[in-house]
Amino acid sequence: MDSYDRMFLAGALAGPVFFASAVCQMAVVEDFDITRHALSQLANGPLGWIQVVTFVVTGLGGLALAAGLRRTVTEGVGRRALPIAIAVFGAGMILAGVFPTDPVNGFPAGAPEEPVAPVSWHGIVHGTANVLAFAALAVAAIVVTVRCARRRAVLPATLSGVTALVLLLPMSPEHMSVQLALTGVVAFGWVTGLALALRPRVA
Repeated sequence: MDSYDRMFLAGALAGPVFFASAVCQMAVVEDFDITRHALSQLANGPLGWIQVVTFVVTGLGGLALAAGLRRTVTEGVGRRALPIAIAVFGAGMILAGVFPTDPVNGFPAGAPEEPVAPVSWHGIVHGTANVLAFAALAVAAIVVTVRCARRRAVLPATLSGVTALVLLLPMSPEHMSVQLALTGVVAFGWVTGLALALRPRVA
């Protein structure tokens, strides 16, 4: 396996690693409820270091994929924008892990039920990093949509376009934690698909 293979493999594993870690934590962490608590809040729980490491490892996978794309995607529309957008996604995930969100909605035990004002500085960094990460991923999905559409590759163009739409949907205040989790499934699934699709042959 050469360095390019390792870069794309790291990118492909980023999403599965994130959600495998999250599911395992949800199974053992008491008081965590995905219908009320965002996955980011796991960083404040009794095993919070695991979620921090999960964010950072996922972000490093994104950066590795960006490096692979920069070296291998040398032609076509968005050849410069695509690796930059994936790199911003990776960096955003790392920042979101290093700077955790504020405890809220009663998690962990003893946390306030309602959001505390003002939001802490690290909570602001976390939220901003998440927004930038997924906005950058939406840009990447749009770029891939255009690239695939120009090649008349209907299925990948459609999947990438749907991914971009999901990433750009406004959040529902009543179901934000569930929507964030489902958006993450779509987003990370797309990243995995992109890495696997481009690993053997880059267009």
